[in-house]
Amino acid sequence: MAGSAAEEAAPGPVMVSGSVPAPRPLFGGCWSCRLLCGAGLLAAALWLYRGPRRSLKRGIPPDMAAIAQITLAISVGAWGAVVLVDPVGKQQRKEPPQP
Repeated sequence: MAGSAAEEAAPGPVMVSGSVPAPRPLFGGCWSCRLLCGAGLLAAALWLYRGPRRSLKRGIPPDMAAIAQITLAISVGAWGAVVLVDPVGKQQRKEPPQP
């Protein structure tokens, strides 16, 4: 009987009007979840970016690790911005014209 409770709690596709199930949003789809996750990712990006930037301000030439860390920070920041904006959740599926 414990297996049936786990199956009910497992995230899965959500049924929308029609027979095609829509995929469940990654962060739950609620504004507070997206705000918390997106702000956390942006804060992590700032923290990652701050390390090599401090050495660059002192005039130390960047090495490969600093460039990789800046690239990682920009990628994490972009991910945080995407979570906040949620461009996928705002798109509406176009229904084909009914004959």
